[in-house]
Formats: sequence, C-alpha cells, structure tokens
Amino acid sequence: MRLLAIDTATERCSVALRLDGKVIERSSEQPRGAADLVLPMVDSVLQEAGVRLADLDGIAYGRGPGAFTGVRIGVGVVQGLAFGVGLQTVGISNLAAVAQQVAQPGDRILVCMDARMDQVYWSSFAREHGADLVTPLSAERVDAPDAVVDGNYTVVAGTGFKAYPQLRARLATGDRIVHEAALPKASDIALLAEAEFRAGRARPAAEAEPVYVRDQVAHVKGA
Repeated sequence: MRLLAIDTATERCSVALRLDGKVIERSSEQPRGAADLVLPMVDSVLQEAGVRLADLDGIAYGRGPGAFTGVRIGVGVVQGLAFGVGLQTVGISNLAAVAQQVAQPGDRILVCMDARMDQVYWSSFAREHGADLVTPLSAERVDAPDAVVDGNYTVVAGTGFKAYPQLRARLATGDRIVHEAALPKASDIALLAEAEFRAGRARPAAEAEPVYVRDQVAHVKGA
C-alpha cells in the first residue's frame, strides 16, 4: 500500500510517505510556520520516492486533538491534495499516534498532551502481546491535569507531563516509563492509517474533518 501522511496538529510539522512498509519522512519543529512547510515536505518525499500523488492509494492525516490552527491547516491541505487526484482519506488521532510511537507489546499507555489553558488532551491505549498497533482504552478528553484518571499504565507519554509538574508528580511514578517530550509523527499516523484503509474505513476528501475535543466537551457540559 502507498500512503501519504501529514500532521500539523502540534509544533512538529511532519510528512511521511509509506510505500509497501518502507517510510520516507520529513519533520520540523517550530511554534509556527506549518502552512509554509507542509507542501514542500510533500513534494520532497514524493520526489525522493519517484512517485506522483496520483500513484498513491490514499492520504492520512493527524485529525487532532491539537492546536486549532494546526489541525485546520493539516485537514485543509489533505482535502486539497486528495480532491485534486481523487484519493480517499483517513484521519488518525494524534493521541493514538503518540501512543503508537512509544508502545511495546503488553504496554498500557497514558497519553497527555498540553492543551494550553491549564488543560491536557488525554486518553489511554493498549498494545496487546502479538499486536503491532495500539488500540484505545478510553475516550479522548480535555481536562485539568488533576482530573486525569490514574490506571494500570506501564507507560506515560506526551507534552502534558512536561508542561504540568503536578501531572508528572502524580502519574509518572514507580516503574512507569516516561516520554514527556513525545510529539506525534506522520510515520506513525501512516502506520495506523494503513490498517484503516485495509478495513475499508477511508472517506472521500470532502469528509475529512478535524476533531478538536475541547469544543465537544464544552458542548456536553452545557447540554
């Protein structure tokens, strides 16, 4: 399978091209500028592989949660690219991408990403023995650091642990492995997306959409 993956939801802008299991990736970390970086990265990976956009099977993207502007940029770029050549798309959770990056077989992973405004985006995942991919154990939420629920985690990951010392002190304890600087990567998004494409869950470009989580949670509380 030939997949392009794009992620601009955090301060890391990354693009990956997954060709039958092999990966070509570009990445840059800076607070702003994803809109100027992402298309040259796409051109770069395609040129290195010697393929055209139209030769691909689909495009994957980090659909959030993350920075509102960054998530919108990624989704907009993917819609434009995919629509132009008639490709299907798959959105992948940025929290799942972080979990995939750090997980080993048998792990239970808590991902907490800094959501600003004294909050974190968080969810939990498992990578079962014999499995290559993580699966979610809980819904994605946005909460104050003190509201993140403890569990039988073996790994904790994400920028929330670096941004909020109280979260680290409470949950990055004991024998748990800590990855406090972990950011999502397009290569992990591509890996997770390949399973979605094979399962028939790809969608037309017009249906690519962001998942902000913060808006959803606010709506529920006001219901």
